[in-house]
Parts: sequence; structure tokens; C-alpha cells
Amino acid sequence: MTIPKWYVDDSKPWFKKYQEGVPNHPEFPVISLGDWFDQKTDEFAKNKCIYFSKTFMNYKVLRKYTDSFATSLSRLGVKKGDVVAILLPNCFQFTIGYFATVKLGAIVIPINPTYKPIEILHVLQQVKPKGLLCMDVMYGLIKPIQEKYKFEFVISTCIVDLAAIPPAVKEQLIADGTIPKGEVPGAINFLDVCQKRGEIDIPEVEIDPLNDTAVYLMTGGTTGVPKPAIITHYNCVTNAKQNVMWMPDASHPMACIGILPMFHAFGMTIVQNVVIEGGDFNILYAKRELDLKEVVDMIIEVGPEGGVILPGVENLFIGLTRYLKENPEPKLQNMFRLCVSGAGPLHKPVKDAFEAISNGTLVEAYGLTECTTAVSVGPFDGTDTPGTIGLPLPGVEWAIFDSEDFSKGPLHGYGIESTGEICVCGPQVMKGYLNRPEATAEVLKEWEGRTWCLTGDIGYMDEHRQMVIRDRKKQMIKY
Repeated sequence: MTIPKWYVDDSKPWFKKYQEGVPNHPEFPVISLGDWFDQKTDEFAKNKCIYFSKTFMNYKVLRKYTDSFATSLSRLGVKKGDVVAILLPNCFQFTIGYFATVKLGAIVIPINPTYKPIEILHVLQQVKPKGLLCMDVMYGLIKPIQEKYKFEFVISTCIVDLAAIPPAVKEQLIADGTIPKGEVPGAINFLDVCQKRGEIDIPEVEIDPLNDTAVYLMTGGTTGVPKPAIITHYNCVTNAKQNVMWMPDASHPMACIGILPMFHAFGMTIVQNVVIEGGDFNILYAKRELDLKEVVDMIIEVGPEGGVILPGVENLFIGLTRYLKENPEPKLQNMFRLCVSGAGPLHKPVKDAFEAISNGTLVEAYGLTECTTAVSVGPFDGTDTPGTIGLPLPGVEWAIFDSEDFSKGPLHGYGIESTGEICVCGPQVMKGYLNRPEATAEVLKEWEGRTWCLTGDIGYMDEHRQMVIRDRKKQMIKY
């Protein structure tokens, strides 16, 4: 008998804490991100998909725009292996550009708009994108470096492109500065290529989901020097499926509050891809500065029947708890069904205070860019253990290895005396770092025929084999 690559032995103690309905041994289809997107948009065609700028878009319309945009990208010369940069906040255009690109077998590189121009140049010189999809008001980040890096084409979009605003009203809002608008000399207008009438003509491309790259995600890794992590089609699809498997009692369709930026790994996976896997919809938030009143008002306005998925960081839940205490809102009771805090510890007083005021569920999650994002999540059935980073997602195995010598193998004890480096094996582990074989070899290592990702986090396992993080091998920020 051949043991599947992602088989996790039934003897692992964490299975005893899995919520009923979560599979021990999941099967993940080997499918490209574009084909997966087509399957989901067919399956959920009539469902709402994205809510942004007081406008709903359903899966059928999202598919139409994406296919039209993919056709235009192809006619602009984008082909398999090319790279397309996306410099956008959360909006309709991000998801359209993302899936249009991967349908062609091309590679997405999301650009962080909080980067300085010199940092963006560093990214561009590493991944060498052919074209750029850019928010017009963000082009100022590109201007200072446009002589040092030349795109073959630039597609410019306004934040309210595709929003259901009458043209005359839109023009007035732009004129009075309510809607920001920027100039991008020589750029192609997004609406001209997204709404172009005519036959959809997306070339057939042979994609190997296990090996072909879908996305480059910038990460500091364990060295602190930003470099592109190579994320495959298979990585993206499996991580989306793992997260939906973790929510067996979810009342789909739910609404995911898209505060996390989709140009980050956390936002790309949880806000965008997990939502599509479940047939749910996004309430997207684009502003850099968070206004909790706006977020709460959007939830009340939309009134999602299945409740809310809210991924964020601990400070978000601290702020939301304070806001709800000062501004009680009966319509939000029982609305926060599945809330996840990641990118840092979730302290028990924060968890308890939020759950008390919202009557919702808040658990801690753990992930890293090198694992497409999500590695572990606390169970949503009330059995999570505060102070730990949850349980490994279906298909994930983790272990504590000697932090100085991986070749010694995993430590078999538990408790603080068995502290070492947290290492992860699973279908969402990246292929490596782009053009960085030495850095890749430091992070991806073989043990007993499987590839393990060395996270750089130091911790230990409790008796249920849940992880407790104590320190970083090298202090730095990964997200």
C-alpha cells in the first residue's frame, strides 16, 4: 500500500480534539487555480460574491469580468510563466486581476502599497513583471522608479470602477474629491479591457498544479530580507479547502469581513480564496485606517443571514470589543460566528471579553507566508485551548525538531522541557524562494521522505500535541 503524501497517522493526539465533521484524512484535488475558480463560479453562480462600494457582485458576474480581463491580458501578450503585478487595495478589481492572471498560467505578484518606491523596485527587480494593474491614486509609488523598471503595459483603475454609481454622480464625486482619482500617463483603462464586448478567448494552457507557480508572495522568512515565496496552484487550492473543512457547522453563505489586505498572504487566502471555496461573500474594506463604525455599519446594512467570518489580528478584536461596549448594537448579537485572530498571540482576556460582548466565537490561528498562510486554527466548538495556536488543519503534520540540528529528528516528549523549532509538513508548504537556493535549503528540509518547513518559531507541545510558541529563532515580522 502506498501511503498518500499528506497522510497523517491516526495515532496523532490532536485528532481527538478535532470538531465532529472535520476529516482526519482529506483528499485534495490536483487542479489549477483557474479551473477551481471556474468550478466554484459555476457552482455558486447566483450567490453573492463581493460587496464593495455599496454594490453586490455575484459569482456569475465575477466570472464574466474575469474571463473578459483574461482575454485582454492574453491579447496584451501575457502568457504562461509571465508575471503580472497588482498594486491595489481590497476591491473588485483585485480578485478579477488575480484570477484572470492565473487562468493564463501567468503569475501574480501582489504589491504592498505601504511599501516605499525603493522597496517596490526591489520587488520588481526580483520577479520581473511584464505588466501592472494599478489603482490610479497609487501610481505615485511607481513614478519615482519608472525609469529604473519598465513595464510593457500598465492598466489603471479607479476605486469605484464597477461600483453601481450613476455616471453623473460618479463624475461629481470625483470632481469634488469625495472619490480619489489619479492620472496614469499612457495607461490602459481598466473598464475598457474588463467590459470589452466580444468573444471570450482564453487560450488553453497546460498547467501542472503541483509544480507551476500561481503567486509570488513577498516574505522576510527567517532572514529578514524580503524575497518571493513560490506558491503553487496546488498550495492555494488546498489551503482554501483546508480552512473550509475546518468549519463543518458553518451556515453558508456567510459574509467574510475583508479588512485584511488581499496583497498579504493572510488576506489572499482567508478573505479571498476561502470565501470562494465556501460559496460565501466578502464585505471588502479598502481604507488603510480602520474605522470600526464603518465596518459595523456595513455588517448591519448587509445583514448576512449566515453570520460573519472575521479574520484579523488581536488589536482588531480589542478595538471592536471597546466599540461594542460603547455602542451596543442588538443587530450584531450572534452575528460574529467564526472569528480568527492570527499573526500574533491571542490573549485569554481579549478572547473572553470579545466573546462576552458579541456572543460570538474567537479562536487563535497560526500561519506563515511560506505555508500559503494557514497552518493551524483553534476549534470553533468551544474546546480551543487559550495560549496555544490551535490544531493543525486537515492534511497538516507538525512536530518539534531540535532548533540547532534538524537532522536529529523530532523531539518525542512534550512540555516546556521539550522546546525546539516548530516544523510543518503539508500540502500548503511553498515550493521555495525564487532564485534563492541557499535560503530555500535553510527553510525546506527532508525528513523520512517528506518536506518540512522550518518556521523559525520556537515552542513546545502540550499533552494534546497543541503548540505553544515561546520565541522566535530570529526576531522579525513575517506578515
